[in-house]
Amino acid sequence: MRRRDWLAQTAALAAPGKASPAERLARHRNLFTGDSCVYFYNPELWHPEGLPYTAKAIHRYVDLLADSGVDTFLSNPNAQVAWYPSKTLDTVLDGYRRGDRDFFRAHARATRVAADQLEGYLDHMVHFHNLYLDLVEAGVDWLAETVNACRRRGIAPWVSVRMNDTHGVEDEASHFNCRVFRDPANRLSGRAPDPRDGVNANWVALNYARPAVRDFMFAHIREYLDVYGFEGMELDWLRDPHVLEPGATEKDSEAVTAWLRQVRVFTERRKKPVPLGLRIPANLGYLKSRGLDVARIAREGLIDFIGFSNFWQTSWDLDYAALRAAIGPHVIIYGVVENAPNWVPGYSPALKERKVELGQSPYPTAGLRYMAGSAPMLRANAAGKLAMGVHGIEQFNFFCTDQPKIPGLRADYAALRGIHDTAGLRGETKHYCLASPSGWLSTLWETTEQIPAVLDSRQKKEFRLTMAAEPPGHRLRVQIVVEKTERPARLGLSFNGAWPSYEARETRSMLFPVGPFTEFTQPHTAWEFTLDAAAVRNGWNTVTVTNNTKNPPATVKVVSVELGVERG
Repeated sequence: MRRRDWLAQTAALAAPGKASPAERLARHRNLFTGDSCVYFYNPELWHPEGLPYTAKAIHRYVDLLADSGVDTFLSNPNAQVAWYPSKTLDTVLDGYRRGDRDFFRAHARATRVAADQLEGYLDHMVHFHNLYLDLVEAGVDWLAETVNACRRRGIAPWVSVRMNDTHGVEDEASHFNCRVFRDPANRLSGRAPDPRDGVNANWVALNYARPAVRDFMFAHIREYLDVYGFEGMELDWLRDPHVLEPGATEKDSEAVTAWLRQVRVFTERRKKPVPLGLRIPANLGYLKSRGLDVARIAREGLIDFIGFSNFWQTSWDLDYAALRAAIGPHVIIYGVVENAPNWVPGYSPALKERKVELGQSPYPTAGLRYMAGSAPMLRANAAGKLAMGVHGIEQFNFFCTDQPKIPGLRADYAALRGIHDTAGLRGETKHYCLASPSGWLSTLWETTEQIPAVLDSRQKKEFRLTMAAEPPGHRLRVQIVVEKTERPARLGLSFNGAWPSYEARETRSMLFPVGPFTEFTQPHTAWEFTLDAAAVRNGWNTVTVTNNTKNPPATVKVVSVELGVERG
């Protein structure tokens, strides 16, 4: 579509009387995103009567969301291929026959399953995909059933579209890959930022410079609205933010922007216009260099909302004011709560260190503090974002807490009630943290971590994060978590610039348990300070740590800064 044609078609959309993004999204404050496997990771929870799997699992899950105060459910139905029984698109079950273990060998190669784990992996994949097949053979379309269940419970059914999912791209024969991807002409090169690193196979994703790719993704979008009737749409370019080849020029990115204009017209020219938004990293410069000019897209009015986030690890220090300045005043901003507070592990004396059974979870689990298992962490992360003026909260990867089946660890759905309500969160127990390096490829486009930080003797370091102000009568516990040293460190702490305190106690106990995890691991120790929570500001807060250790070795490595608010 030519730009002048788009302007002509959309002139009426901005006419007086048309709802603004704020008006469209007024009732959408407590959002929950479930991926294409959300009903199938833990069948023991959602379908305890056993097999065959039925639509009861879908309705039980949506009932739980409704009972937990969720007002909008974003269902993610795709990777590259459709994970639901599409009549027009490639699906994940195409060519699969019940019990066919060989069907999954290509994906095992793509995900680099070790030879000694292959047989267990294939068995797991058969069992997992058979759950989908149970529904198909019973004539149940789980995506349509999701929409029906949401409407039955008064939840708005939205769709979250993964724009460039890279599961399976390391072997083109993987059943995760679509026919468009199998044509090498439609793929990005996957080159790394440092030329000496060559090509990263996991970045060989779909290339949006190709009309075939744009047409393929538009076919997804068309089906979600025309066939399934979703009432809102999020384009998820956080998983993954590969659009064009790196170093895209303004001319290069125009093809993507023009395509989004067509998407916008499609979502608007309906009996009831569909709110359209993005889920993206907060690194707008990186996105622009990959062909997604977010500032331009926002200022042209092509979207109603944006959810800014890190990947899997949640953010604690996003500068929403700077993001607002970049995208303009009219686009609604959601705070996205991810499922890891940071990568500093916890330890459970009650659990022996163990490996998760093969195939249950692709994520590290030895002490990973799954945030959905901690109401204080959920409340703190949401409160800090709300204090910066976000419109509402979107939960992401919440359900993954149940996925590894760690004893004593369960997702706390009840904690979602009121998670978007600033007033309701005031005075509640909270556990704030700072993000830490993940080592994943996503670190390239995520926010820069403030930790770890190495302090020599007499050096200081200021850390900052967003928090919510609290009513009188609460205390603030601040833990500076460090790598253990031969002699105890001597640390001073200044909160929001106040006179420093050196009154700290050493402890391995975390501020609050996260499921079964109650302590930090053996290499770490925490120095805990107790302050008056009246010092907490609504918005930005600072924690300044001074290393006053004099006897060598005097260097201290700070691996986490954690703050707990509780009644005094």
